[in-house]
Amino acid sequence: MAGPFGVLRGTKNTGVGLSTTLRSLLGRNITEQYPEVKHAVMPRFRGRHKLHLHANGLEKCVGCSLCAAACPADCIRVVAAENTDEHRVSAGERYAQVYEINMSRCIFCGYCEMACPFDAITLGNDWELADLNRDQMIYTKDALLADPPTKDAYGMNRRAVTRGDEGLDSPLPVWLEETVARETTQRRATDRGQT
Repeated sequence: MAGPFGVLRGTKNTGVGLSTTLRSLLGRNITEQYPEVKHAVMPRFRGRHKLHLHANGLEKCVGCSLCAAACPADCIRVVAAENTDEHRVSAGERYAQVYEINMSRCIFCGYCEMACPFDAITLGNDWELADLNRDQMIYTKDALLADPPTKDAYGMNRRAVTRGDEGLDSPLPVWLEETVARETTQRRATDRGQT
């Protein structure tokens, strides 16, 4: 019973598919000028990780390993060491002697950024992270403290453009501003309700 109707339905679906193909074939070509012209990324885009310093030059990271504990891909390795009066690296009692992120395992979820109580690590807007050598995909503490490279091996500009033209690594992530504002209003509402 479904024989003639099935043939008609199949012919109709084939015609719809061919018309879509012909429209694309006869339409205007779009050429991406990728290395020279880059599309803007969204402001909340999560790309390359960056460790931050205080204004006095001390590291914000105190080696608490909360980022490593929050990472679902288990790609962060933190080895803490004690600060001394002669060798002060961070403002806390400890500092991250070893801080490594295996970027080939990272899923860019942002949990490390959310778990950090000192805003020591953020995810910026740099997304060109591919490399031919797997060893180069393990970012050490020195690489994470340094600014991302602005030129690649061929001299092309690597700066990611954001919608607000902020450039790379805005100082405070948009999600953090939104979260702080939301939690502040919730805290004030709770305080007013209790008093």
